[in-house]
Amino acid sequence: MAERIEQRLEDRVPELEQLERVGLFTRKEIKAVLRRASALEYKIQRRALRKEDFINYIQYEINLLELIKKRRARTGYSFKKDEIEISILHRIHSLFNRAIGKWKEDVQLWLSHVAFCKQWNAKHQLSRVFSSMLAIHPNKPALWIMAAKWEMETRLSSENARHLFLRALRFHPECPKLYQEYVRMELMNAEKQRKEKKELERAKMDLGEFSYSEEILNGEMARIIYRDAAQKIKGVEFHLAVLSIAKLFDFTQDLQKEILESLQTTFADDPRTWDYMARRELELGSLQSTEHTTKQTKVSEMTQREERCSAVFEEAVKAVPAEDMWKYYITFCLERYNRKTNSEELKRKRLERTLSVFNKAHESSLLPEALYKQWLQLLLESNLFEKATEVAEAATKRFSLSVETWQMRLQVLIQLKSDDVTQCFEEAIKHVKSKGTLPIWTLWVEWSEGTKSKEDTEAVYQRSLHGTTHAESVTMKEKYLDWTYRNSGYKKVRRVFTSLCENRPFSLDFFRKMIQIEKEQESCKMLHLREYYERALREFGSTESDLWLDYIKEELSHPQGKPENCGSIHWRAMKMLQGELVEDFVSKYTLLQTGHL
Repeated sequence: MAERIEQRLEDRVPELEQLERVGLFTRKEIKAVLRRASALEYKIQRRALRKEDFINYIQYEINLLELIKKRRARTGYSFKKDEIEISILHRIHSLFNRAIGKWKEDVQLWLSHVAFCKQWNAKHQLSRVFSSMLAIHPNKPALWIMAAKWEMETRLSSENARHLFLRALRFHPECPKLYQEYVRMELMNAEKQRKEKKELERAKMDLGEFSYSEEILNGEMARIIYRDAAQKIKGVEFHLAVLSIAKLFDFTQDLQKEILESLQTTFADDPRTWDYMARRELELGSLQSTEHTTKQTKVSEMTQREERCSAVFEEAVKAVPAEDMWKYYITFCLERYNRKTNSEELKRKRLERTLSVFNKAHESSLLPEALYKQWLQLLLESNLFEKATEVAEAATKRFSLSVETWQMRLQVLIQLKSDDVTQCFEEAIKHVKSKGTLPIWTLWVEWSEGTKSKEDTEAVYQRSLHGTTHAESVTMKEKYLDWTYRNSGYKKVRRVFTSLCENRPFSLDFFRKMIQIEKEQESCKMLHLREYYERALREFGSTESDLWLDYIKEELSHPQGKPENCGSIHWRAMKMLQGELVEDFVSKYTLLQTGHL
C-alpha cells in the first residue's frame, strides 16, 4: 500500500514543480500540498473505505484548481495548463470513478461528477459519465431528461437527445414528464431549424445541400409524440402541461388545436379543463389588442374579456356542478379583484362579480369551507356587515362540527361588537366536541377579559378547564394563572395555583410562571419557591436537568436559601435523570461550581 501511495505522490511532482517554477506557488506551499495529499491518499487506501474520505479528497483537489485559477488571474500567467490543470483534472475524474465504482447506488455522487464535468467543460468525460449513470440508474426519469437536455442544449445534437428519450421511454412508457420534455425538445429542434433556414434564405444561399424536413419544421414530430402519449397517460394535467409548452412556440397552432379538441372531448367533465378554457379568453383578448389605445378603451376591453371568462365559468358550473369547479371560478374572481387598477368602475364590477359568485356557490351548497373565510373578509372590507353576519351563521349551520368555522363566526361578531357573542360561544361549545375546542375557549377568555367583569371571566376560565381535553387544559391553566396575577394580585394567584395543582396534567411553563411571580414579590420567600420547585420536579424531574440546576441556584443565591441542601438536590437529580441527561446535568453542575455558569 505504501509503495502505491508513494507512486501516486511522485506522479504529482511534475505539476508541483511547474507550479513553483512559474511562480504560482511557493516552495513552502508545495510542501504543504504534498503533506495534505499524502494524508488524503492514505485515507482512501485503507481496507475499510469511507465515502467521506473520497469526497474530502475530491473537494481538496477542486479547491486547489480554484486557487490556481485565481493565482493565474492575479499574475496574468496563462501557460503550462496541460502540465498543471489537465493533470489535476485527470486525478479528480479518477477519484470520482473510484468512488462511484464503490458506491454505484449513490445518485448524489454521480450528480457531483456531472456538475464537475460541466463546470470544467469536460464534454467527452461527461458523455461517458451520463452513459454509465443511466446504465446503473435507468429507473430515474429525471436523469434521462438531464442527459437529453445536455445533448440538445450543450452538444447541439438533437439526434442524440432523441435517442436518449426513446431509450428512456422503453423503461418508463407512462412517465408524463418524459413525454413533456420530449415534446419540448422536438419543438426546440424545429424552431432551431426554422431559424437556420430563414437565415439561409435571407442570405440567398442554395438550400439544396441542406435537408430540412417540412414535417420537423412544422412540429409534426411533437404531434406524433403527443398522440402516442395521450393513449397511455390518463389525466388532464399532462394535456395541459403539453399545451403550455406548445404555446411557447409560434408555429404550433395545429398542435394546440388538437390538444384543445382532446381536452374538450375526453375531459369535458374535469374542472381543470373548464378553468383553462375560461382563462384562455383573457389571453385571446390580449392577443387581439392594439398598441395605440386609450385608457378607457383598455378598461372596456378588459371588462369584455373578463365577462367572456365569466360566461365560460357560468357554463362550467352548470355542466360540472362540483365544489372544485366553484373553487376555480371563485379563485379566478378573487385574482381579478386583487389586481391593481385605476378604474373604479372596473374594480366595482369585479367586486360585484366576486360577491355574486360566492353567493351562488353558497346557495348551491357547493362552497368549500375554506372559502367562507375569504368571503367574509371581502364582505367586511366592503362594509356589508349585515350580510357578513348572515354568511357566518349559515357557515356554522353547514359545518356545525368545524372549530375553524365557529371561530370565524365568533371573530366576525366580536369585530362588529354584536350582542350575540356570548350566545354564539355557548352554541359553539354545544356543537363542537371537547377535542380541539382550545381555539374557541382561548378566544372566549380573551374577549371576556376585554369586555366582561372579573367574575364572568373567571367563570369562563373555570368552565374551560372542564370543557377541554386534559392536554388542552394545560394551556388554559397557564392563561388562567397569568390573568389572575394581572387582575387580582399575589394572594389570589397563590390560591388559584394551589387549586389548579389538584388536577393533572401540567406544563413546565405553568410552574416556571409561578416561580417567576414569586420572585417578583418584594418579600420573596424561599419556602414558597421550594414548594413550587418540588411540585415541578415531581412532574418533570426525570426529563428536565435544567430544572434541578435552577433549584440549586436558588438555594445558593437566595437570602433565605440553604446551600447545604445542594448536595441532597444533586443526589436526587442523579437518581431521577437518565441517559444523556445525567451527563448534561453533571457538566453544567461542574460549570456552576467553578463559577462559569
